[in-house]
Amino acid sequence: MGYRNLKDCVVDLEKHGHLVRISTPIDPHLEAAEIQRRVYQAGGPALLFENVQGCQFPMLSNLYGTIERTRFLFRDTLDLVKRLVEIKIDPAVAMKNPLRYGRAFPVAWAMQPKYVSNGPLAQNQTSLDQLPQLVSWPDDGGPFVTLPAVYSEHPAHPGWQKSNLGMYRIQMAGNDYTPNREVGVHYQIHRSIGVHHSAAIRRGEQLKVNILIGGPPALPLSAVMPLPEGLSELTFAGALGGRRVRMIRRKDHLPLIAEADFCISGTIDPQRLKQEGPFGDHLGYYSLRHDFPVLKVERVYHRTGAIWPFTVVGRPPQEDTSFGEIIHEITGPAIPSVLPGVKQVHAVDAAGVHPLLLAIGSERYVPYAEERIPQEILTQANAILGQGQLSLAKYLFIAAEEDAPDLNLHDIDKFFHHMLERVDWRRDLHFQTKTTIDTLDYSGDGFNAGSKVVVAAAGKPVRELSREIPESLRLPFGFSTPKVALPGVLAVQAPRCERADDHVLKAFCDQLSAGDPINRFPLCVLVDDSEFTARSLNNFLWTVFTRSNPAADIDGIESFIENKHWGCRGSLVIDARIKPKHAPPLTEDPKVTAKVDALAQQGGPLHGIL
Repeated sequence: MGYRNLKDCVVDLEKHGHLVRISTPIDPHLEAAEIQRRVYQAGGPALLFENVQGCQFPMLSNLYGTIERTRFLFRDTLDLVKRLVEIKIDPAVAMKNPLRYGRAFPVAWAMQPKYVSNGPLAQNQTSLDQLPQLVSWPDDGGPFVTLPAVYSEHPAHPGWQKSNLGMYRIQMAGNDYTPNREVGVHYQIHRSIGVHHSAAIRRGEQLKVNILIGGPPALPLSAVMPLPEGLSELTFAGALGGRRVRMIRRKDHLPLIAEADFCISGTIDPQRLKQEGPFGDHLGYYSLRHDFPVLKVERVYHRTGAIWPFTVVGRPPQEDTSFGEIIHEITGPAIPSVLPGVKQVHAVDAAGVHPLLLAIGSERYVPYAEERIPQEILTQANAILGQGQLSLAKYLFIAAEEDAPDLNLHDIDKFFHHMLERVDWRRDLHFQTKTTIDTLDYSGDGFNAGSKVVVAAAGKPVRELSREIPESLRLPFGFSTPKVALPGVLAVQAPRCERADDHVLKAFCDQLSAGDPINRFPLCVLVDDSEFTARSLNNFLWTVFTRSNPAADIDGIESFIENKHWGCRGSLVIDARIKPKHAPPLTEDPKVTAKVDALAQQGGPLHGIL
């Protein structure tokens, strides 16, 4: 039941036609990453690079490259884990249907880790420079571990019960790191390792950390599960893996996960920070150099026959999209029990996950009212923005279930259509102007700092959305090339932003009135390239929500402030141009692209895959 280790997984995938071996020498500097990105986009198989230049270890990519393969990896346990979630939501269901839920209890037993005296991971030791030196993007600051499971325990409460297993960014070399002795540990705001690090700082202690790579495929997936604080991800790894996680006891350090392939083991000094980055990240831009904790490396373990799994992040969708989909499958039904009244929540992958949340709530405060307006869904919006990593969202659009019971958040076109038909910009915008946003998002006021807006819509449609540009459309001077991005959404090409206070947004809005034809589009977005923005839904989502900070970049036609509430009588306008403070978008090295093109030609190892 489930895979014992990564090697068993590779053998099984190959047996079922889900994996291809690549024996041609592959360079871990840019080439392996570009192959991974392109194979993912092609919906291709997992790849085992058997001949990695400068390294003795094979590399595995695209393991979770399709949602179908991700489900295949956990085919023995996925349904049983879903049943455990159902029992958690309503324990009475197990009594009502014991035959259905009885099989889930052995999986529950696997949630308890098992301590052992030895295991495969402890067989060998090496040094950092002998590991695969994966560099994904041309301007990355060095090689990174991209599928780590970082294990720590609470200094005041040692043991697995208060442990954290998280996927944090690990820079293995470059910048000012001492070669083979130091690695950077970049964890973002609202991550549970921060609780452990804070406790170590208060106690004046080094924080012990194990960076695990490889192991059964349930391990890295568990490291990204949004579990409640204080609940160890090891429990989920056991349940989804179908077997107890074996932990090798160590007297001088944290336990090792026996079936992992590699472990970088060491301590974080509470008094030391070093510059980490740049790194091409999942918003589609580089995250730049900033001070982050440093791990002093004590030992580097690896099992015999170890395999180095990796992924590549960049503008979504990428391989980590499958993580989000499978997590939603498992945890989505539990949302109403965690957030009463909330029916669905969707962090939009194409917008970089954290910038944009869509939600459906319920309006039951005054069911007798002749006209439904947003009331209870505003309470629910506040609850959503107070929940763990959901609190990092910049934009939250929330609709009322009563207006459209069949509304599906994953049908994004339809959801925006529903919202824009109903929203009243005079009433339905609610800002938080000085708050936290995603560490990787450079659209805000500073590091980890920005704003949020809730857009809440309830009631009957109040307008019909335009799908065509009216002949009488008038744009202010300097603005051009209007394109319909979605029904009711107009993308307008604006002058390039050369300085932060160029007042282009205000000038656009001030030169228009609520009677102008442009108001047939309730939402207008000012962009650098309107044709690109309107070309696809993904382009629209990525451009608008990764390049704007709500409090600074939202204005409107005939705007007003009434009792400190901001609204507008005409179209809402979002300035989604690239600003000077923004991080640069990711681009590939053309020489590497040409090299990968050659591998895909007739007779090449990637022919028929790309």
